[in-house]
Amino acid sequence: MSHQYQQAQYSDNAGGGYGNSYGNNYGNGGYSDEPQGGNYANNNYGGGGGNSYPMSSGNAAYSSDGPVGGYQQPKKKRNKWLWIGLPILLIVIILAAVLGGVLGSRASNKNNSSSSSANDASSGTNANTGVPSGVSGVNTAGATSTGADGQRYLAIATDTYMLPVYATGTATAGYTAPTVGSSNSWPTDPSPPSNSSIRPNPRLAPAYKWEALTGGLIQNNLYFKQWNATIVQNASDTLGLDPTPYTEDGGLSGSGVLDVAREIKLRVKNWAYAYKVTNETKYADRVWLELQTAAGNNSAVSFGADDGTRWNPAHFLDVGEFCAAFAIGYDWLYDFWTDEQRDQLMWSILNLGLQLGYNALSGDSSASAYNWWAGSATNNPEVNGNWNCVINGGLTQAAIAIMDRDPSGLAAKVLELTVPDAYNNCFQGPDAAGTWAETANYWYFGTTGAAEMVNALITAYGDDRGLAESNPGFNLTSIYHIYVQGMTSLFNYGDHGPNKYSTTANSLLLWANVFDTPTYALYQRDHYDASEPWSMFWYNPATTGTWWDGLPLDKHFDVQEDQWATARSTWSDNSGTYWAMRAAKLTGHQTHGDLDVGDFVLDAMGQRWAGELGSGQYLSDGYFSSEAQDSERWLYYRKRTEGQNTLLINNLNQNVDAAPTGNWGSSGTAQGPAPSLNISTDDTAYFWTDMTSAYNGTQGVKRGIRFLNGRKQILLQDDVTDSPSLQWRMHTNATIETNQATATLKLGGETLVASIVQGPSGATFSTALPTRSSSDPALPTGTEDADQPNPGVTVLTVDVTDGGSFSLQVLFTPQWGNGFTAVDAPANVALDSWSLTSHN
Repeated sequence: MSHQYQQAQYSDNAGGGYGNSYGNNYGNGGYSDEPQGGNYANNNYGGGGGNSYPMSSGNAAYSSDGPVGGYQQPKKKRNKWLWIGLPILLIVIILAAVLGGVLGSRASNKNNSSSSSANDASSGTNANTGVPSGVSGVNTAGATSTGADGQRYLAIATDTYMLPVYATGTATAGYTAPTVGSSNSWPTDPSPPSNSSIRPNPRLAPAYKWEALTGGLIQNNLYFKQWNATIVQNASDTLGLDPTPYTEDGGLSGSGVLDVAREIKLRVKNWAYAYKVTNETKYADRVWLELQTAAGNNSAVSFGADDGTRWNPAHFLDVGEFCAAFAIGYDWLYDFWTDEQRDQLMWSILNLGLQLGYNALSGDSSASAYNWWAGSATNNPEVNGNWNCVINGGLTQAAIAIMDRDPSGLAAKVLELTVPDAYNNCFQGPDAAGTWAETANYWYFGTTGAAEMVNALITAYGDDRGLAESNPGFNLTSIYHIYVQGMTSLFNYGDHGPNKYSTTANSLLLWANVFDTPTYALYQRDHYDASEPWSMFWYNPATTGTWWDGLPLDKHFDVQEDQWATARSTWSDNSGTYWAMRAAKLTGHQTHGDLDVGDFVLDAMGQRWAGELGSGQYLSDGYFSSEAQDSERWLYYRKRTEGQNTLLINNLNQNVDAAPTGNWGSSGTAQGPAPSLNISTDDTAYFWTDMTSAYNGTQGVKRGIRFLNGRKQILLQDDVTDSPSLQWRMHTNATIETNQATATLKLGGETLVASIVQGPSGATFSTALPTRSSSDPALPTGTEDADQPNPGVTVLTVDVTDGGSFSLQVLFTPQWGNGFTAVDAPANVALDSWSLTSHN
């Protein structure tokens, strides 16, 4: 079935550790696709291909003191700038993001080359400014004074992971709770639409908002000012590019021309926006050339088959994204186009997009080969993911854009189908706790498509017809996104998807309005991918406050289908500690998950010490065959249990029918408005899971993780009953020196010591290569099917043979430096007896 190539990746993902290659649309740009190396795919955190944490293969993102061939992490202290290779587009990269992480500088670099510019400095904090050492050239006034529009701008720079850097200090003056004020907001809509009176074009981004932006908001709001400058510069930098070529990835039924559609959408958004705010016709003319080419009307350029399938229904995501691109181009530039141009664009939308969408949604037999993503059953796990959101979002925008001009009536018929289909499926993507059904990275695709759909309905008709409220979890999925972001990158379990040209986390700006939760907008506005056209319409400029104020440090996402938990030492200092552990069911994730019960990640001191490997090669034989126990997917190392940071028993994969339980405790600490937070020594959070059901033939397997010593140390504990052969495994980019029960890990100029403080007799650390065991079943054969290498990654292991019943406790101690006193021998407490005070 075609859906096996969900969000299929175009890159070969040539391998590489879980490095820090942030491929992806950053602010309006492509900014490295799926970074040449697939490991640690924290692919994207925010926008385009993103934060893929692959450790880069050949074209390593950085150099410095990492293992040869791996992502070599930069030396400690975050550099304020980082240049990553760009695949196709000239992209803006944030160098020293002043005033909310939005002040960009541009870098032009093609052919996946990479470079970096580093400014290392001593550790510590500049007492005079509250700016972390190693971050120089920032506008500290942005952190200490009030802007012209009455807002306080908290982020003062971005670090090497493109995450916001905040000033330090305990003063709370000027910091306020998240709120939406009564001034500096959007003007009142002079002609509110209704379901009986659709708004005139432009209706996806209303005319009164365009007028407000150019009439003063851009100049008077520093976020708008910097985002606008970035978008217009991106538009200018790409004007001279040839029209996007029709380049297939893995054939039309493989990954199709999804990247082509997304690049066109990104270009059209930037150029159309630039015309509207500058009135320079060169931008609108360039939109016309791009869309005429994609419609097959450019005699100088061939663009797909001339049989009504040019937008490739065989991989229907492509159709959805083409529809979105044409909708934006048609609608935003409606006043620029002549009637003849409007008609040409309209008929392209109808014939190449909406007709195919209608066939698929109406159950027409002609669409049986490509309509798997559409369905009427509520919360069908095969349908309720990103495909349904992206496609229905694109079809809805296209139908709404041409609604009152369409003489065929097809646009109205399509809209009657997309809304209930998305209601039953797309908007059921998050579970009741907000966790996205697929993975943390596919959240970007799903929520972007959903946001574009909701935006189109609200701006055109005045309401979203109940979509956002159809599932309480859809409100909470914004909270999920905030918690799944660690100190360096996402808790990036499972697949991470393709490059994300058309996807960002800017849906949070819209959900902040829809759900009246300003925290979402305050969080997102400081991130690098906020410099994107939709932000200019979704962000409410009256939003003020500190996004973390009152937000608990820890959270248990307590739904068994997607269960996981996380805890951290602070929201505002990326050099703090963060752990996350997953104990979810292994099925129901649209074939994007791993066999990973008990999997964990660990951040401390600005480094990821235990990380994920991310996607395999999407075009490999059987990669998306199924989630069944005998699926070929589970033959690939990155998907197998041995490729996760968990226990491997008898060298076998975990049981796909596992139903792990979860047990949780937290001190309930919430950060106040100040950027600094003092933690008491007994403050903690813990999570443990009974994962016996994941291991056939083993009587009892439990795993837990908790903070010790004021969240400065982390204890990972496994309590096992009558175990056969067992191996404890953790993937890391660090260099490792082992000495019996101690392992010293070094990464990015920092050091972490892992100690076996309790275990069966003879338990010692060893290291292994991140490759399939020689006893694993053979892989499918074929040119696409070789298991990917993972250069730069080492597996830290502990082997237990005939261990019987035992507790294996590993203590992680970051070497914090002067003034830090480590706990060397934590209390020996069985997981069943863990409590908030059990280790005091």
